[in-house]
Amino acid sequence: MRDIIAHRIAGFLLALEGIGLLILVGWQVVALVGGDTGILTTALALLVLTVAGAAIVLAFAAATWRRVSWGRSGGIVTQLLILAVALGAATGAYAQPFSALLLAAPALVVLATLIWATRTSAPREASDEDAGTEA
Repeated sequence: MRDIIAHRIAGFLLALEGIGLLILVGWQVVALVGGDTGILTTALALLVLTVAGAAIVLAFAAATWRRVSWGRSGGIVTQLLILAVALGAATGAYAQPFSALLLAAPALVVLATLIWATRTSAPREASDEDAGTEA
């Protein structure tokens, strides 16, 4: 039961991140249509990459919700990449510590939840393997 709860929470939080990326796509489309972009080809490339990222994060969310291991793994990698971006935002000549905090705080919460889901699923997966070898 604990692993179902952990996976549901982790999947839900990943889905929220995916929805956040879709909101960012909407913002990019409004900027593109409104002429608020410097270089059209760069803006289109960023738009396509953001759509792909949203689709991938939502796929990780669905897989985590269904307790599939690749969803947890992909979600963990995604959180680590977000934390790397937050570190970059916090340091350097044009540091934005508040923006870094806005990126890092949810990523840490989702990362902890994904690790919790991984830890709770380990005994179930091990017992499934043992049950299969005894037959």
